[in-house]
Amino acid sequence: MSRSAGSTSSLTAAGLLADFRLLLYLFIGFRLVLTMVYQPYVFEVYERSGENGDTTYEATVIERGMSLFGDFRYFYDLAELSENGDLPYRDYWYEFPPVWSSLFIGLYSLLRARGAVDYTGFASAVGLILLVFDVGNLVLLRRLGKRLHGERTAVALPWVYAVLAGPLIFPWWNFETLVVFWLLLALALLLEGRDRRSAAVTVIGTLTKYTPVLILPAVWRFYDRKLAVRYTLITLLVVGLVLGALLAWGGRMAAASLQAQFSKASYESVWALIDGNMRTGSFPGPPAHFDVDTAFEPYGNNPVIPSWLRLLPFAGLGLYIFTRKLRQDDRGVVAFFSVTVVIFFLWAQGWSPQWILTLTPLILLNFPTRDGVLVCLVLGMLSFVEYPLLFMRTGDTSGEISGALVLPYVVIIALRTTILIGLVAALYQRLTRGASYETA
Repeated sequence: MSRSAGSTSSLTAAGLLADFRLLLYLFIGFRLVLTMVYQPYVFEVYERSGENGDTTYEATVIERGMSLFGDFRYFYDLAELSENGDLPYRDYWYEFPPVWSSLFIGLYSLLRARGAVDYTGFASAVGLILLVFDVGNLVLLRRLGKRLHGERTAVALPWVYAVLAGPLIFPWWNFETLVVFWLLLALALLLEGRDRRSAAVTVIGTLTKYTPVLILPAVWRFYDRKLAVRYTLITLLVVGLVLGALLAWGGRMAAASLQAQFSKASYESVWALIDGNMRTGSFPGPPAHFDVDTAFEPYGNNPVIPSWLRLLPFAGLGLYIFTRKLRQDDRGVVAFFSVTVVIFFLWAQGWSPQWILTLTPLILLNFPTRDGVLVCLVLGMLSFVEYPLLFMRTGDTSGEISGALVLPYVVIIALRTTILIGLVAALYQRLTRGASYETA
């Protein structure tokens, strides 16, 4: 039998891996099937209580589906407030910059215009929107991989990303996928010489979550002063104008929103162990958000080591790396940005499991090897053992790690911190080993 040509040719290992379009089909198709099979939904279970004929029923809301253990119900409850005209930053505080809240409230309003909105429809729509951005992450990983390492590596990296657990699960738990998209897009545009567009994307990323602004040190270290000044002015000026407009519109409630993340106690980190905080960094539900003072509550013990004092060694480490003789090619830019992100995560008062979604493409781009993949696997495993595996067993202690859970919890945090420190060392070695290399 003769072999057919074109798209009907028999699959081979090399041909399959090289077919990026096929990867997109599999990536999207697998996630769409999971969306149908494990649709997010909630239902109520009523428990009977009371004595002497005085019977009452208490309702408990139960969640199932892909969004279980995530924040989608929290976003849904906040979006629901818009039906009564209540908006974040003006009527209640919300702990992140405005891009994500505008997206999920806008989505809720669109669904509401078509009729009643239930949790299943809302959560499924949010998940599908984040799937679109995750496809973008796959494309950007290939684009950056080709620029840094050539076509063969560019073929392999998206396949690795596609089969890791983090990129599959976290788009159904929170919006870190969106943050990663802005971060990778800003980095790709910067490397391609489109600095104004890169700065504009960094603005959007920073107004989604503050992490993408960490690209600025790399801009100052690897590009000429004129470009760095222009990039910084675009980023900080536009972000400042948007946040200033929020403050003018929302007043003290907007100010509380912008400070909430920096007011809460340490969580899921070495600093949390030192402070004796054995909870996650989750905020309370929407009712508490109408009280502006609750935004400034630490929800845990005060830090043993003040944040300004904790900052000194990490700022010193960053300055030391900044002033060394470093390789001046695209790989150097990516490695420097990556080490900045890792140092920031080590310094931060808490650790959020979804941060592995930010680290995964950066690790793969810097270390496109078996060791790099193993680091991503181990970080993912540690994160999912910590949450939800350990924290789902804290119902009797109101969400606090205690008793037999303490030892594995401490071990997980110690292992993760050790890996992050190792990443800093490996990235620094990568930056200095090729210090004599110049871009052609």
